[in-house]
Amino acid sequence: MHLSLNQLTPLLALLPFTATQDLASDPGRSGAALEIVHLYNDLYPQTIAVSSTGRKFSNYARSLDPNNIAYTVAELVTNTTERAYPSAEINSPPGGAINYTTTPPTGANYPDYLIGVQSVVIDPADRLWILDTGRAATPQGVNVNSSPGGPKLIGVDLTNDTIFQTILFPPTVAYGDSYLNDIRFDLRPSVTASGKGIAYITDSSQEGRNGIVIVDLGTGETWRHLDNTPEVRAERGFLPFIWGEVVYSLPRPGQVITFAGNFGADGIALSADGDTLFWSAVGSRTLYSIPTERLRDRSPTSEILAEASVVSRGQKGVSDGLETDSNGLIYAGNFEDNAINVYNPANGTVQVFARDPTIAWTDSLAVATDGYVYFTENQLWRTAAYYPGTDRRVKPYVLYRAKCPGNGTKVNLR
Repeated sequence: MHLSLNQLTPLLALLPFTATQDLASDPGRSGAALEIVHLYNDLYPQTIAVSSTGRKFSNYARSLDPNNIAYTVAELVTNTTERAYPSAEINSPPGGAINYTTTPPTGANYPDYLIGVQSVVIDPADRLWILDTGRAATPQGVNVNSSPGGPKLIGVDLTNDTIFQTILFPPTVAYGDSYLNDIRFDLRPSVTASGKGIAYITDSSQEGRNGIVIVDLGTGETWRHLDNTPEVRAERGFLPFIWGEVVYSLPRPGQVITFAGNFGADGIALSADGDTLFWSAVGSRTLYSIPTERLRDRSPTSEILAEASVVSRGQKGVSDGLETDSNGLIYAGNFEDNAINVYNPANGTVQVFARDPTIAWTDSLAVATDGYVYFTENQLWRTAAYYPGTDRRVKPYVLYRAKCPGNGTKVNLR
């Protein structure tokens, strides 16, 4: 008996699938090879800084985890251990990081102690800078406002581990509900009258006004630009997906769930020539930029000129931290694709740099003089600040590194 093709097709449909059948699937891994550098088994880390001699430092924000009590800055001593830096004493403000004598409680106002550090960065002169928000969370998860003296920028000389400069942010620059998030440095003498260089900082506040904070490292003067403009704010209704999970925010105990994209301007990166600043909000997939001269300008119309100079560079994925290498590539996490992406300003394109199933919330990235980009994975979306309001993080948190393409290395603006 001979069957026609039309007669045979429904019979074939009844046959079971075989284990050897090939189906298209996501390979999960691609791009640059990842190396595990450090496993965080103790406190909850955010940023990473790597010196020219290979010393490594991280911060542990007290606003993101109230259990970050022992220290808020540490040096990574071995592959699995850390110690308070630059000393245990400066990490332990008298009476704690929160002042409960005020109503409501506020961040302690000690200018000589670390309250709640959100970022550590090595500048082009191989000095460590510590960015203190002045804020900390109560055991109930309420992030208290800062007090004058709490928000500050501290410079540490790595040759002798001593503080050489402290710059306090006035409440007109770091508002009580500001969240000074990340920082980049340009030490070229030509960029300021003082000749000591400049720093650019993102204010990613979930509760208040977002913007870019500028610091003259010579005079200690600070000011803001792009205050609460749409490009520094999270997009309304922004909803990311990570590891197959929809991510809603549950910012405080007893509050209703909201969209998770409530962090404003967060990641920040300087172009290799220092002439352009890039940033993005966690609650956005868009990368923005502005000429740095517009941020340094303090003339009467400087804000008008700054707002008119903002450029959208297009989408690059959902990310937290950003970083630049000497080839001008901008590195950014891509939470939703388990990846690190790179944006090339020369041609405006985005490419995947590395993919791995263990990549998710890439909190920060740092390109070092050894030609590697270092980045932390800390599962932020699994903290109790996100739906369903329980802590679902699994230790250890991880510090990775991967080789920069094209012999890229740390940008040296000095």
